[in-house]
Amino acid sequence: MMARLLARQFGLLLALLAVPYSAAAQEHTVIPLIPAANWHLVKSEPLDVDAVREWGGDPAIEREYGVKAVVRRTYHLGSHTAEVLIEEAPDPSAAYGLLTYYQTEAMEPAKGMAVTLIGPEGALMARGQFFVRAARAVGSQISDNDLAALLIFIGGTRPNSQDMARLPAALPTQGLRPRSERYVLGLEVARRVLPGFRTELIGFPQGAEAQVAEYMADRGRATVLAINYPTPQIARVRFGAMGSFLGINQDRGPESIYGRRSGSFVILVLKSGSANAAKGLMDQFQITSNVSWNERYPGAKSFTLQVVELVLANLMLSFIIAGFALGGGILVFLSRRAATKLFPRWEWADPERETIIRLNLS
Repeated sequence: MMARLLARQFGLLLALLAVPYSAAAQEHTVIPLIPAANWHLVKSEPLDVDAVREWGGDPAIEREYGVKAVVRRTYHLGSHTAEVLIEEAPDPSAAYGLLTYYQTEAMEPAKGMAVTLIGPEGALMARGQFFVRAARAVGSQISDNDLAALLIFIGGTRPNSQDMARLPAALPTQGLRPRSERYVLGLEVARRVLPGFRTELIGFPQGAEAQVAEYMADRGRATVLAINYPTPQIARVRFGAMGSFLGINQDRGPESIYGRRSGSFVILVLKSGSANAAKGLMDQFQITSNVSWNERYPGAKSFTLQVVELVLANLMLSFIIAGFALGGGILVFLSRRAATKLFPRWEWADPERETIIRLNLS
């Protein structure tokens, strides 16, 4: 009886000791759930760019971003139907620009997916040079998970690293209103996202690329316009023209425009309410530039660290050249020694026996 009681207590003790380890294992074991909806492509047909009107688009906007080919696809999942419009743009940045232009405040980033938004009426996605719209059919009850599964089936969870590197840098997030950013490549889009602003001063024909977003400032909203030019010289000329025509950094009440230039970038703040608020917004932009033909962008490395790495690289190159020279000398010495033993009559083995061939021509 006593032995049975001791065994029961020992078993209970082991069970109590195993509980924390089991709980810890359960706490650290995470199994990601990937939507596994089995969508099927049932129809695909090419369309004209004007067909984007049926999807809430504007052909003028599409053409400005360079869209030339449009394909409509129909997918089925059981009794559900989803229509997908795939637009081919010239490059990943243009496809990303279309996504930013058509995004709405009702949309949210898709969980576990990059450059993808899902809203009540459908979803938007940019994959490489393709801009994808997925619409829920009228009356269908497609869940967000099923819609995300469809987007993964079409373009995966994220663009490849090369396409991601070609997208414009993200704007500062402090005070940024979600889904307010727009990536602008031409006058038509600029006129619509910047009403009342003299958009011809931006200089799109000179290669300008602009990002527009709304920020919270002084208990109100301010519009930030960040323009990237191909060269600092172009940026200086365009910023000078803006200063002359727009009265930049002059207190004109609610219509004041504040700005600054840094290298090839121009940052403007519209309707900030005060110079201090505009300065606070512009100070968030940390702009660095580096020109290189064959090296990768160094990222957040400081200038001092870059100089140190350059000096070390030059020293390494000097050691390599000296090593090649030393190795060449040793190779010449060894080859003469070997020739002395194997080919003693060869002039290479005995430099003193080298002769000069003379042609006795009269």
